[in-house]
This record gives sequence, C-alpha cells and structure tokens, in this order.
Amino acid sequence: MSEKQVHFGGCLCGAVRYRVDGSLRPVVACHCTQCRKTSGHFAAMTSASNDSLTILSDETLTWFDSSPKARRGFCSRCGGNVFWEPQGEERMSITAGSLDMPTGLRLTHHIFTEDAGDYYDIKTDMKR
Repeated sequence: MSEKQVHFGGCLCGAVRYRVDGSLRPVVACHCTQCRKTSGHFAAMTSASNDSLTILSDETLTWFDSSPKARRGFCSRCGGNVFWEPQGEERMSITAGSLDMPTGLRLTHHIFTEDAGDYYDIKTDMKR
C-alpha cells in the first residue's frame, strides 16, 4: 500500500497557509502577461483538486478577479502570489514556490511562451 501524499505551503509571511491531501500535478511555467504581472516574471504553477485542498489560515487571503475566467489569491500582508482559480473547474492552481520543501515536483513544460518578456529567452528542450 502506498503512502498518501500530504503537502503544505503558504505565503512569505505565513499568514496564508494551506494543506493538500493527495498528489499534485507537475509544474507548468506560464509566461502569459497576467502571470508575469502578478509574479514579476513567469509563474510556476502546480495544481490540485479542490476537494484535496484545505486552506488552514486565510485571514490575509485576498482574491482578485483577474479575468472573467479566473481569479487569483494572494496575501494582502506580504503580497505573496499563492493561488489561481479557474471558474467552473474543480481544481486550484498553486504557485510551486509557495509549497514547503521538499515538493517532489518537476517542471514539465512552458505555456504562453509567445507572451514571454523581452528580457529573457526560453532555452529548453521542454514541451511548449
């Protein structure tokens, strides 16, 4: 019998904390304009089903409707970018950097590379 995966994470100041009971999707690097603007570079995101995610501390968790299709969750104290939630789906994207280590995750591919900043090149053999 395999051991159940449990992951913890949170923002920089620790005011937003969460727990994921179960597996996480491999990490995807998103280079879209919204991810660049909210993270300061590209966003490295994993994902979990909503029923496996428990928000343990959310006093400073603030949600921003970044488009008609999704909202973003961040800490209003430290500014930590933590979640991206697509409307109508039963999953939550989680910034990989907000996870406590070790994560056991790996970056598998890049998306929206046509929107990448003009100050860097994506030099990789990974799928785009």
